[in-house]
Amino acid sequence: MPTMTEAALKSGTIYGDGINKEYVYMPASEIGMLNPLCIFERFGERFDVSFAEAMNIVHRLSLKPVSHPKFGKSSC
Repeated sequence: MPTMTEAALKSGTIYGDGINKEYVYMPASEIGMLNPLCIFERFGERFDVSFAEAMNIVHRLSLKPVSHPKFGKSSC
């Protein structure tokens, strides 16, 4: 059973830290895919990461649902 964080990330919720400019999200085009890729942004650079790595980053950096400067609260 997925955790609330996993379910939210899979539905487009953006996790991040606005002060440190770090964001993790699943692009709308990846929602519903079997092995989705997520995006990790840090200081304006974007990196593709697996869903498992995205969850690791969210927990390791204690990221919370935030409003992204470009996308708002959701990547959808």
